[in-house]
Amino acid sequence: MARFRIGSAFGIPIQLDLTFLLVLPLFAWIIGAQVGQTVGLLNDVWGAGLPVGPLEEGAIRWVLGLTAALGLFVGVVLHELGHSLVAIRYGYPISSITLWLFGGIAQLDEMPEDWKHELFIALAGPFVSVALAVLSYGAFLAVPAGSGVTLAATKFVLGYLALMNLALAIFNMLPGFPMDGGRVLRALLARRRGYARATKIAAEVGKIFAILLGLFGLFGPGGLFMVAIAFFIYIGASGEAQQTMMKAAFEGFQVQDIMTPADRIDTVDAEMSVADLIEQMFRQRHTGYPVARDGGIVGLVTLDDARAVREVEREAYRVEEVMTADLHTIEPTASAMDAMERLQRNNIGRLLVYDGEEFVGLLTRSDLLTALNIIKESGDINRRRLPEELGETTTPQSGSDQR
Repeated sequence: MARFRIGSAFGIPIQLDLTFLLVLPLFAWIIGAQVGQTVGLLNDVWGAGLPVGPLEEGAIRWVLGLTAALGLFVGVVLHELGHSLVAIRYGYPISSITLWLFGGIAQLDEMPEDWKHELFIALAGPFVSVALAVLSYGAFLAVPAGSGVTLAATKFVLGYLALMNLALAIFNMLPGFPMDGGRVLRALLARRRGYARATKIAAEVGKIFAILLGLFGLFGPGGLFMVAIAFFIYIGASGEAQQTMMKAAFEGFQVQDIMTPADRIDTVDAEMSVADLIEQMFRQRHTGYPVARDGGIVGLVTLDDARAVREVEREAYRVEEVMTADLHTIEPTASAMDAMERLQRNNIGRLLVYDGEEFVGLLTRSDLLTALNIIKESGDINRRRLPEELGETTTPQSGSDQR
């Protein structure tokens, strides 16, 4: 979904995902439609003594719904700022805070592996939510009781925000990794275990929690929204566990350990026809090539590029007309994990490896995945042997690595 920036706080960009523009009116409508039930809850929990009738008359219920929904999402932003400021304090940059369908997310450029850092970063968000609940409750008590609509509406919003911020803190502390509680669990597990092992355990707990939450949504009062939250918790736990295990496996490996050296790479000439390109792809079973001109690499061309040209026109089109000249490069000394993250972030299948101005190799997603499988199977593999083993098991430019 598209995102747009609405401001910043402490130098951190605040963004809105388009899904937020769908969920905000929905929340406002739900709160407004349930003013009567909410008043009853606030009277039972906080002893608010609020009248129901005046708050349900005319448009007041919808004003209350919108105001409470906006206040709730301000609380979400402050919750994420709590995480972000503690992360910055420990030296972990924050690229943005984004409001979206299921609340907010602070995007750390690098996840902490020091268990104390992760513990305090994870606890900071719920701590802010509890503080907001206390402040809202204090303001709720400070508003004098009265029969006027304005006073009753003010006490309604403050009482609602006190209750919801407390609920937000409690919900986030449940052990549903990658929620805050799951990160706290991983931090505590990492005190006596390796980071990857702690992540795996926390992720499994998170998956179990997600399944239980989904069942609660299906057969309890949570509804489909709770099922959707459970789904994203499950996917998030699986994704982060996979990313962490991959990072642990690739530790100590560089791009030059896995890449295919330049002298083993087939290239195609920029002047070659698309028809000849397809014939060469069929003959060599490769789906992508670096494109050369005057001894240098000027682009990448894939089978998808060739297919985009109608069959009757393939003799007339040159490779340079269909290739991609926007090349993604990486240094041979960069870490293998950095290479994988670049491929994922840019949704591409290949990276050209340059040592300064010199083209020294090609790294594909298939190379990295094959290397990962070898590392997992070998465990104690010697880094110097890795390129040789890869050379025996992979064809660097084959497979499904499209751009």
